[in-house]
Amino acid sequence: MPERGRTTRDRGDRTGRTTGEAATEPGAAGIPGGPGTASGTGTTGAAPANPPAAEPATPPGTAALRRTGLLVTLVLGGLTATPPLAMDMYLPSLPEVTRSLHAPAATVQLTLTACLAGMALGQLVVGPMSDRWGRRRPLLVGLLVYVVATALCAVAPSVGLLVAFRLAQGLAGAAGIVIARAVVRDLYDGVAMARFFSTLMLISGVAPIVAPLIGGQILRITDWRGVFLVLTVVGIALTAVVWRRLPETLAPADRHSGGVGDALRSMRALLADRAFAGYVLTGGFAFAALFAYISASPFVIQEIYGASPQTFSLLFGVNSIGLVVVGQVNGRVLVGRVRLDKVLAVGLGTVTLAATALLLMSTGVFGETGLWPVAAALFVLMSAMGLAMPNTQALALMRTRHAAGSASALLGTTSFLIGAVASPLVGVAGEHTAVPMAVVQLASALVAVTCFVALCRPWKTRADSTQGLGEER
Repeated sequence: MPERGRTTRDRGDRTGRTTGEAATEPGAAGIPGGPGTASGTGTTGAAPANPPAAEPATPPGTAALRRTGLLVTLVLGGLTATPPLAMDMYLPSLPEVTRSLHAPAATVQLTLTACLAGMALGQLVVGPMSDRWGRRRPLLVGLLVYVVATALCAVAPSVGLLVAFRLAQGLAGAAGIVIARAVVRDLYDGVAMARFFSTLMLISGVAPIVAPLIGGQILRITDWRGVFLVLTVVGIALTAVVWRRLPETLAPADRHSGGVGDALRSMRALLADRAFAGYVLTGGFAFAALFAYISASPFVIQEIYGASPQTFSLLFGVNSIGLVVVGQVNGRVLVGRVRLDKVLAVGLGTVTLAATALLLMSTGVFGETGLWPVAAALFVLMSAMGLAMPNTQALALMRTRHAAGSASALLGTTSFLIGAVASPLVGVAGEHTAVPMAVVQLASALVAVTCFVALCRPWKTRADSTQGLGEER
């Protein structure tokens, strides 16, 4: 990036800190492309006293957007809520879809896999596009296609077409996920960014709480197709809000003019950063444990333990409340006081313990267990995600400024692809055992811990005494 663009960007980043953050907050010094560096060499990139006046530091409207914290939180929260809305509202109807379309459970679960794979691949495309053309245009195009694909899901006559439409829905919905993270990186830095990611969980976490509840109530008055009609209306409303209220956040000076080759080189440079790759893989396998729960729990709770769709929706909502509450404790209490790597380690350890307990219960080590012990273990696992997920994203994005869209795409693509692989594995032994779900969750948690320890090497970081951030030696 030219020196001119770097200095004005540094100036904009400092003004974007949330209220109460000191302007002298250190970046990740010595980290390639990290905050507060010049060309990734570890040299502090301080803005000159008189920056060039001809080039604005930020796009018009961005400074005002930072000041309207509630507005940006609601808009970006709505965008990150797209995946749980698209998947979780549909979960209570999975058994009904198997009967309606005369398809086996494993095939119907492919509708989840297709949506997840689409979101993964879509992020890989939309992320670099947003680095080149800005955030706003790719986001609006993606939302419009998402609305059309969701409407087509509502009229799908066969499971094959439903899988295809869900793939298109995921491809288009990826725009909201990847660009929301990139916008956060445009607006905030350091601790402010870590706190904002935790705040986003409060908004996006409402979606998995209310989505299955709404889905269960919709099934009282209509069938599974009505769920997709509601999702279509939600998509239209979100598109309208983004059109009217979300300005461009990526300054023209910070955009990449290259094509596909430059995008691939940028991603290769990001993955060459060992710690960045470690956080990406850690988050991806943690997400696989979460998605194993999402895809298997409708059958485990309803078919094995005999719960109604409404009871399943209630339990799912309670688990999501746990995730949101722990996420808020992370953002409001822990961030800035405890090094993020330590908080992440606690989250991964708790997920591993909960998955181990689920495997022991599902294999009968504790004898015959009812619904409530299993529900308690799932609650602990979900709640611990409130420590794991926002911190992996923040720690990864702290290491890059020059290509936030591409970095966000790598984060999302890895998570969704690994989750898409895990999804069908939970049904390999049929609908009458929870063992596959527990095995996938435990294996994913163990791999996440391994990637964290082997690649991120948290013992080689030192904490900043006031910010709680790790800095590599």
